[in-house]
This record gives sequence, C-alpha cells and structure tokens, in this order.
Amino acid sequence: MHQGFHAVLPLPNHDEASRQDFTVAFRREVIRLTGKDGEAVFDKRAAPAFTKANGHAPGNRHEARQALRSDTYWQIASALKITHQEVLWDSVSDSIERQYGDIVQESRRLAQAHRHGTLRLSPGQKVPRYLNAVDIHMMPGNYDTELADDDIFAGALYDRGVFLRVMGSRGGYNETFGTDIAKYVQTRFPNFAPKRILDLGCSVGGSTLGLAQSFPAAEIFAIDVAAPMLRYAHARAESLRQPVHFSQQDAEHLDFPDGHFDFVFSFALLHETSTKACRNVVKEAHRVLAPGGILVFMDLPQWNTWSPFQAAAADWDTLNNAEPFIGALGDIDRKRLLADSGFAANEMVHEHVDGMTFPIFGAHKKAA
Repeated sequence: MHQGFHAVLPLPNHDEASRQDFTVAFRREVIRLTGKDGEAVFDKRAAPAFTKANGHAPGNRHEARQALRSDTYWQIASALKITHQEVLWDSVSDSIERQYGDIVQESRRLAQAHRHGTLRLSPGQKVPRYLNAVDIHMMPGNYDTELADDDIFAGALYDRGVFLRVMGSRGGYNETFGTDIAKYVQTRFPNFAPKRILDLGCSVGGSTLGLAQSFPAAEIFAIDVAAPMLRYAHARAESLRQPVHFSQQDAEHLDFPDGHFDFVFSFALLHETSTKACRNVVKEAHRVLAPGGILVFMDLPQWNTWSPFQAAAADWDTLNNAEPFIGALGDIDRKRLLADSGFAANEMVHEHVDGMTFPIFGAHKKAA
C-alpha cells in the first residue's frame, strides 16, 4: 500500500512508517470487530436481550444502539475504535512536525509559481460553527486551525491520515471517488461534455484530482472554507500539474454567478454541516448549476435503507467520533431536499450504484 507521491506529501521515516503500518492493521481489526463480528453479537446476544426487556425487537438505529450499549463486547469494540482514531492522527502528526518547515517552503514555492491552477483565499472568511465547534472525526485542530503563516498542517494531516484510514482503497491520491462519479456520469449521460465543473468542500483535492483526470477538457473549480486545506490542495495540484482553480468559500454562500457550472459535485460534505446549512448548500448548488447541468452529491444513505444494526453502526460516529450531523442527515428525505431547493421531480436522481461505497443523489437540471 503506497501513497502516490507529490511534493508536499509528508513522508514517514522508518520508525514512523512502522507506526503508521500498525494503525492500518489496527483499522482492519476495528472494522472486523464493529462489522460482521459486531453484527453477530447483536443478533445473538444484544438484540435478544433488548427484546426480552422491551417486548419487541430493536426496530431502528436508536433502539439498536441502546441494545449494543449494554453489551460488554460492543463497549470494548467502541473503545478500540476511538483509540484507533487517536493513534492514527498522532502517527501522522509526528511525521509532519519533523519535516514541517520543508513542506511549507515547498508549498510556498509552488503557490508562487502558479504554473497550472490558481488559489484565491479570503482572510476574513468566517468558519461556520458546525465545523469549528468540534474536531471533525477527532482530527486535532480540525480543518481550519492556523498556527503559523501559510499553515498547511491540517491539509498534510488529512491527506496522509485519510489514506491510512481507508487503507489506500481510494487510490494512491485518494482520487477514486472523483473518477468513479465521473464514470457514472459519463455512462448515464454519454453525450455530456461539461465546460466548467465545481467541487464543493474539496478538502485537499482528492476527488477534485479524479474529476480533472476524467474531464481534461473542462475547467475545474474547487472550494472549501478552510485555508490550510486549500493551500495544501493547491500545492498538491501544482506538483501534479493539474490545472484547478481553488477558492476559499462557504458552500452556503458561493460567489459564482447563476448557472455558471455544467457539473456540480460534492463528496462527504453534507454530513459535516447542519440541517439549515445542508438545505442552503443544495439551494446554492441549484443556483450555480446551468440549465442541462448535472448535480451529484455522494454521502451517507438514509437510515431507512439500512437494517437497525447497520444504521446504528454508522451512526456511532455521531456520538463518538465528533460527527454531530451524521444522525440527522440520515433522517433527511433526499427527494424533499432537492424539491425544496428548486428541482422538479423529473429532474431528480437518487440511487445506489454497484461498486460505490456511498449512494448518489442529485439532479439533471432541465435544459432551457
């Protein structure tokens, strides 16, 4: 499992690599403990105990969580899952701190060169409370913390940390969600040739890179609210010679004109917002989407499409992994969300595609 190289990637030395390899092995065990093995414990012990005490089987994620919370196995598995997150971020942080000066210097050099794409930061940008109130998925400092000039620590931590957490399953550059969604769009709409593409909540530009590779003729734009992520994303893209235009914006309030993009995409943004923000983001996406354009959100599913155990296991992050909106997003009706944002019923798309980790919902906006 080797991460794709670029000029600002924090490279581990021998001891750091060994520790990071341990976190990958730890992750595999956590997945087993809280996945198939956890479901077996739920079916054989936790659910029957709940049924005996309440007169009915667990019927939703709340009742499934209640049943699991009382079981010693699940308590231990949950504690190990939390410990894994802490060990993972620590293992990467040590590596970044050792070479931080060199990475920042290289990031500055690439930013000044501007050979391929652009970076537009907004020093007065307000970070919404739903982001800075917690350290999302326990990542120290979250996305937006800045402790030095031209800080990129959060970007480096996210880039390497996520690669390890998903065990390289998103590709060497964490790009496969971008390439997968591009393949989906190209298959479903074979004549679609977007001129301008927008990636909402791009973080370090993993999915953005996949979109740029898949649509080489399109002009690629990507926004995020966190400056450290964008500095890193821009340096990363420049190093890989990818022409992406990054800008610091809140997805609830975009500064692009109406109908500016043929394709608007977002991976895993909505579950890190709030009920109000989620609706605002989708409305803004509708506003900047051109007639005939395509909108795709890839995020967690509605809970009613999963079994009580599956929903409870995914909703674990709401209370235990600093992801406070996951639970509420799973309850939101996606069709209603799209309708309230201005899309007609015959424009909507909502489906689970074989081979994709997360379901897709969005719309094909009616042509003028």
